[in-house]
Amino acid sequence: MNFSLYRELLAVRPIRRLLAVGMIARIPHSAAGVLLTLHIVLTLGEGYAAAGTAAAVMTIGIAFGAPWRGRRVDTAGLRTALIPSVISETVIWSVVPHVSYQWLLPLVFVGGLLTLPIFSVVRQSLGVLADGDQRRTAFALDAVSTELVFMIGPAAGAVVATSGHSVLGLTAVGVSTSLAGLFLMWFNPPTRSAVRNESCEADEQEAAEVAVVAAAPAHLQEAAAELGPAAAGNRRRAALKGRVAHSFGWFTAAVAAVFAVAAGAGMVLSGTDVGIVAALETGGRQGEIGVVFLFWCAASVAGGLVYGAMHRPVSPVLLLLGMAALTIPMGFATDTLTLSLLSLLPGLLCAPVLSAASEKVAELVDEARRGEAMGWYGSALTAGVALGAPLAGVFIDSIGAAGGFVSVGVAGVLLCVVGLVLQQRRRRAATS
Repeated sequence: MNFSLYRELLAVRPIRRLLAVGMIARIPHSAAGVLLTLHIVLTLGEGYAAAGTAAAVMTIGIAFGAPWRGRRVDTAGLRTALIPSVISETVIWSVVPHVSYQWLLPLVFVGGLLTLPIFSVVRQSLGVLADGDQRRTAFALDAVSTELVFMIGPAAGAVVATSGHSVLGLTAVGVSTSLAGLFLMWFNPPTRSAVRNESCEADEQEAAEVAVVAAAPAHLQEAAAELGPAAAGNRRRAALKGRVAHSFGWFTAAVAAVFAVAAGAGMVLSGTDVGIVAALETGGRQGEIGVVFLFWCAASVAGGLVYGAMHRPVSPVLLLLGMAALTIPMGFATDTLTLSLLSLLPGLLCAPVLSAASEKVAELVDEARRGEAMGWYGSALTAGVALGAPLAGVFIDSIGAAGGFVSVGVAGVLLCVVGLVLQQRRRRAATS
């Protein structure tokens, strides 16, 4: 390990500024979930089921929007791509606190769809600004800063909402996120290391082809017309197939495996989150939930710092396997202290899993399509988060609080085992 990598990394001003902006910009949205839930329950007088539905709708919007937002960064550039988010964040989150629940649902969906793509932009830019061991350190430090954000944001949101200021809090989320987007546009961190000459050449080639077709002799156009509708249909289908293959040419089996790891990590983390709340609420120790989360998140910060100082990468599949397997014993905790201590081991692997997966995406996908790939990576993580909470909830209702930890832990282990078996088969096929 080489902890001096952190000093070297933070000595680079663009990286230091990007990490700082990314951390500050994430705080408002990390508080938005708690603020929205408590606003629906306390201010609108709806139940927790309604609040959960709103959170799910917003999550679906984020999952659908992330790849599209990333693709816009790739094709239009960062500043142009962020304009819709900067406008919508302030408008939507200023309106949401003043409408009924029925109008709130479509608004939070659009808000999720157009949310500021801070996670994917930071990862994409770090992949350009850092390389080699420095890239691993950068992604680890980003994962650590994310942990710190989720230690600050939800707690601040809960304080604001329970003080009766959820309307002001939700408005502040939108305004502050838009300001962060404006600062990001001004800072304009690089999302690729060089000008996309390939894109320019493709545009010039397309223009030349159009000119050739327009200038073609009449008898050639007539001959093409005589090929008939069947031939024209075949050409259209072939062209469509070629465009689809070109658009998703970056989506290889290795990239799909990383997305599966991201989904598995989200599932285990959200299921563990629900399990911790259920375990302490069942024992009447709701006031001690923050203690367990402090242990869990602090372990993740420590694990991320250690991983970022390592010289060699570790497979994200193996890291997820360890985190999922170590989550299962949390179901056997008897009190707050044992639950806190048992959360340390899986917590140590949380930030390394996310860091290793981000690093792998940056390694496997070319810069020209990395924004879209990071968007899909975020969608996979979001989908896992959306799956983990209800999965844990089903087993908590039928078995007890321990069922939440065991269910997501076992599911994560099975996912990794299947992934490792498929990797082994692919390697054997390649060698044979």
